[in-house]
Amino acid sequence: MQIPENIILLFQPPHSPELNPIERVWEHLKRNLKWELFDNLEHLRIKVAELLAQLTSEVAASLTGYDFILNALSVANIF
Repeated sequence: MQIPENIILLFQPPHSPELNPIERVWEHLKRNLKWELFDNLEHLRIKVAELLAQLTSEVAASLTGYDFILNALSVANIF
């Protein structure tokens, strides 16, 4: 496998969703959805789209900016 120069592989332990940044984004979204009752899947999709549209870059960075990721980017002179 050839890895492009702009890709940095960060190996994670298996079965560790707590280390996956998207899991924290889903947790953030679910906080706003947990008491909602939707008539159908399309209404849920619309609500999720609205919540994602409200995500600012600052909130996304706070949810996904794990220290180990930031350190790796810093070492690679990317961040």
